[in-house]
Amino acid sequence: MTEAARRYGFGALAHRNFRLFFVGQGISLVGTWLQNVGEGWLILTLTNSPFYVGLTAALSSLGVLLFSLYAGVIADRVDKRRVIIFMQVAFMLEAFTVSILVWTGVVAVWQVLVLATILGLASAFDIPMRQAFIVEMVGKDDLMNAIALNSSLFNAARVLGPAIAGFLIGALGIAWCYFLNGVSYIAVIAGLLMMRLPSNPRPAKTTSAWTGFREVLAYLRGDRRSRVLMTLTAIISVFGFPYIAMMPVFARDVLHRGAAGYGALTSSIGIGAVIGALAIALTSARIRRRGRLMLLGGTVFGLLLILFSTSRVLPLSMVLLALTGCAMIVNNSITNTLLQTSAPDHLRGRIMGFYSFVFVGMAPFGAFLFGVVAEHIGVPTTLAAGGAIVMLAVTIAAWLAPEIRTA
Repeated sequence: MTEAARRYGFGALAHRNFRLFFVGQGISLVGTWLQNVGEGWLILTLTNSPFYVGLTAALSSLGVLLFSLYAGVIADRVDKRRVIIFMQVAFMLEAFTVSILVWTGVVAVWQVLVLATILGLASAFDIPMRQAFIVEMVGKDDLMNAIALNSSLFNAARVLGPAIAGFLIGALGIAWCYFLNGVSYIAVIAGLLMMRLPSNPRPAKTTSAWTGFREVLAYLRGDRRSRVLMTLTAIISVFGFPYIAMMPVFARDVLHRGAAGYGALTSSIGIGAVIGALAIALTSARIRRRGRLMLLGGTVFGLLLILFSTSRVLPLSMVLLALTGCAMIVNNSITNTLLQTSAPDHLRGRIMGFYSFVFVGMAPFGAFLFGVVAEHIGVPTTLAAGGAIVMLAVTIAAWLAPEIRTA
């Protein structure tokens, strides 16, 4: 497996621990996308409101906004695998709870919102832990390959999960999306338990959490490239990524499609993202100007959002979303790699905590903002405005930190 993996450009799969993680995550992520699609459709069914669709997405990320910076400090001090396992158990319990509420017919909007908030709290600790854990499984040499493979897995699940969810919602009901997601967490928990990790004593806690946070701020102040990358990620998170939260509204109110159409749109994003992630994985060892490719991906992503907002037919919308997904993952994967490879080992958990804060934690602002604006001026205009802001932000980032283009 080791030689074959490296020969075909998948060096990260040469590591046994990453293979276990990869398989377990693959199964679990399909379940996650089942729930994501089911949740959007459930809220839209209960409220008939784009505002509540955006609010639910916002609450799902609120915990990351509030606690991911602290989680990054903790990540540099604890057994990351153990914390990740605990978080997977929390995700499983949340999924089973909603499935029972739907099956028994007592589900209410406030319950879904509360559980989405709890999900966000668990994600605040899970995301930076997993991001910083990748390098422990594969090392720095295969880090970009591992990040790209992980992204391809996430987006392959984005293709398969929504397609299955569209069928399940129509044939069996929304509850099954949540229930099967709960079951899927067994796979990733088993993979984590089967790993053989080298003895790595945790560093002694010599400073307070606040001092640890100040250390990462000092690092970002002194490293212009990382600082600009973090800022650009925050802007794209607020004005670009919330387009996904608007998909159920776009499918129903703009394209006049049902759950199957919604699933097709979400799957299209995943198809494009898988292509982009696999391309990055296969060429990771040969890419020389990573920063330039990252900037190109961000610019094209914003442009495609504008073009997508003008579409009124499903096939064209699916093609544009596939291209959007590809551009999005190129930008995300390379940004993540640039931040991790340049960060000192003792700060990596905190850097990933900060990255999670801007990448996921800022999303509540975007999702909430998109929901409010779309309620008044419509989803297409909202998406177009977001795309224009993303393009402008990428241009400014390239001007402020020209060293990104040569990274």
